[in-house]
Amino acid sequence: MKLRIFALLLAMTVCLGFAAPAEAAKPEIKSDSKYFDFARGVYILKGNVSVAVNNRLITAGEARVSVMSLEVWGTGGITLTQDDISFSGASVYVNGRRHSAAMKGGVTFQRDGLSITADEADYNWQTKQGEFRSNVRVDDNGTVIETDRLAYDIAANTYLAE
Repeated sequence: MKLRIFALLLAMTVCLGFAAPAEAAKPEIKSDSKYFDFARGVYILKGNVSVAVNNRLITAGEARVSVMSLEVWGTGGITLTQDDISFSGASVYVNGRRHSAAMKGGVTFQRDGLSITADEADYNWQTKQGEFRSNVRVDDNGTVIETDRLAYDIAANTYLAE
């Protein structure tokens, strides 16, 4: 049972991470309550959920995680911080097989000198590219851009042509 929880939370940490470190580290997982829902085949983490591994911290109000399908559903103030990058929103859906995360609800991405806000954002950690949609506002060192859609390469710290 402990091995399954470890595998599940490690998958969640890698799925939500911007850049996977070379060595896998055991995540530190905290929540007010944890249990496995046999009917749905998912782990349920409720209340003050936090997953810390290496220099990455993920927080949520609650999360459901399926080890079998490599999917994570999180709600309640999702945050991810790593190095100079932070990401926040109301909810997230992670699909490990597709290497993607979709965040909704007042999404904010920040790094030194850059802030991007939008209603929705998708991120692919394999390509390191994000797409921001609906009410997108970029503040790049004081230069403000407003648009409906923006693609951004997180690793290269550059905008992508659409």
